[in-house]
Amino acid sequence: MDNAKQRKILVVDDVEVNIQLLTSYLTAEGYEVICAADGEDAIEKVRSSDPDLVLLDVMMPKMNGFDACRILKEDTKTKFVPVIMVTALNEIEDKIKGIDSGADDFLSKPFNKLELLARVRSLLRIKYLHDALQQKVIELQRAKEELRQLAITDGLTSLYNYRYFKEQLQQEINRATRHNLDVSLVMIDIDHFKHYNDKNGHPAGDLLLNKIGKLLKENVRNIDLAARYGGEEFSLVLIETNKYAAKIVAEKIRKLVEQQKFDCEKAQPLGRITISTGVATFPEDATVFERLVEAADKRLYRAKKAGRNTIFADS
Repeated sequence: MDNAKQRKILVVDDVEVNIQLLTSYLTAEGYEVICAADGEDAIEKVRSSDPDLVLLDVMMPKMNGFDACRILKEDTKTKFVPVIMVTALNEIEDKIKGIDSGADDFLSKPFNKLELLARVRSLLRIKYLHDALQQKVIELQRAKEELRQLAITDGLTSLYNYRYFKEQLQQEINRATRHNLDVSLVMIDIDHFKHYNDKNGHPAGDLLLNKIGKLLKENVRNIDLAARYGGEEFSLVLIETNKYAAKIVAEKIRKLVEQQKFDCEKAQPLGRITISTGVATFPEDATVFERLVEAADKRLYRAKKAGRNTIFADS
């Protein structure tokens, strides 16, 4: 277990002599000691000082130890702080009452110093192991979330990948079906990307994809989804968005790309980096995933055939 000086113990008693005696025993062992005079004060001190263990007297004014312990154990923030009840009550009914209130151990008055320190060490060891386990759980949860993000994220652009795009678009179509909503899909392709790659090299092409991805991510709402569909193709899923609004979004993106300055853009066939876009809307254009993607793809193809740097949103 870590150094005792790092362990903090709350001593709760309304008799000053008892507090002084317990404090002297504990500080001699290297523990940090804080004190409270009654149950209400004890609850406040546990919440504000985060002790590693509580030595809690039973018979106190304002609020007795049973009630204070019960409140601490019912609070999710303090329920795992171990509590040793220090009591002169030795009837079995009193110990049952203490167990029912959540006490972790008992110490009878007058207490023996060696027994006191042994019980303190035992519960602090359990608390240390619990804290270590909780930290491992947090680390595992963090690692799980990192793995989940890796599984749904495109490594080059940091946008969502095709797998996640497919899952989310299907979910949004299902939700739109239930609630009679619109969902729009925008398919985007970088014009003459192969020419750019061949002329400037794959590292430059990767940088271009990254910049386009960043531009998309920064110019859609938080509720919408921007994904790398594959190669130089991207997709936007616009939640609760009809055809008219989707065309506005697509045109905004097209203009932003056209106006953005990119490396080596002058050597492109159009003299700059541009995109072509196809828009399809559920349920106006299709009512299932495959048909919606197909409709948006066909319009993207028409935009490219029409000279690129344009949008097609209607049949």
